[in-house]
Amino acid sequence: MLVGVMLAADYSGANETRERDFQAALEEAAELVRATGGELVQVESAKRDRAHSALFVGTGKAEELAEAVRLNEIELVVFNHELTPTQERNLEKALQCRVLDRVGLILAIFAQRAQSQEGRLQVELAQLTHLSGRLVRGYGHLQSQRGGIGLKGPGETQLETDRRLINQKIAALKRQLKNVEKQRATRRKARLRGSLKTFALVGYTNTGKSSLFNRLTKADVLAKDQLFATLDTTARRLYLSQECSVIITDTVGFVRDLPHSLVAAFSATLEETALADVLLHVADVSHPQLERQEEDVNLVLEEIGAGDVPQLMVYNKTDLLPAEKRPKGILRNERGMPVAVYLSVKEGWGLEDLRDAMVELAQAED
Repeated sequence: MLVGVMLAADYSGANETRERDFQAALEEAAELVRATGGELVQVESAKRDRAHSALFVGTGKAEELAEAVRLNEIELVVFNHELTPTQERNLEKALQCRVLDRVGLILAIFAQRAQSQEGRLQVELAQLTHLSGRLVRGYGHLQSQRGGIGLKGPGETQLETDRRLINQKIAALKRQLKNVEKQRATRRKARLRGSLKTFALVGYTNTGKSSLFNRLTKADVLAKDQLFATLDTTARRLYLSQECSVIITDTVGFVRDLPHSLVAAFSATLEETALADVLLHVADVSHPQLERQEEDVNLVLEEIGAGDVPQLMVYNKTDLLPAEKRPKGILRNERGMPVAVYLSVKEGWGLEDLRDAMVELAQAED
């Protein structure tokens, strides 16, 4: 079951706009649930001025949800919000089933998708950081354990032991990630020595970044019509013309309210983005929430220190627009430099325009 709550502080504007934004967020959350392989049985929504401190939803709504869980034999309830550890625990008690918040859901998808050693380390770090604040579940007894040589401190509770072990594991993961980051930095230095300009593909999840990457480089990166199909950064040399070759990297897609713990854990991967010469910001031009998605991506770019990197907007999926409303070609600023390109990766439209725009930007004087 998926639960969405329309909080007054989260949505602004006219009632119709707020309702539309809320429904779009709920639909995206449903996509996230499907991306984990979960079967979505029911979607519940509610409106509140602010979140209930103990249950997030009100007590009446919690009882209603508990009844629905019992009737439909639901095993997992996903809240499209970030819950405090206390709220998560209270809801599990009230609903008598597992409860996952938005952060936990995104982490579950990342855990399924991470392929490289670095990707897996980063996901595990984010998961443990998320878990460390939730370590009360299952320990009603909390009795003191006997001290033992080399085992744990005298009189440590089970909970304290688990916390200590998790903190040790987090420290070990951070050390491993430091080593991986060093290797990545070495590879990056070698690329920079070649003095080729670097273009990084960024954008909301499922806008067609990997498909574009594959089309440009003839690579075979997993490209699926689902959220977060790509987690690991891939870099390729791309020949654009006789005078111009560049490095192009494909990165993880962004999403609305991307958890800060994830941004922190994926800092090594996202660093590729911050160090690029130009960002190719891929957007789904046919999406009803296009502007909102662009804003969300720019917020994450600010957070990772890539807010000032020059961008070329790449408006993909023009094939999904009606023929009479289908823009094409390159948009330029007042200095005549490319700022946006319209294309369809699926149909192959506009790819030459993109290559031309990339050549211009790669050869432009800084």
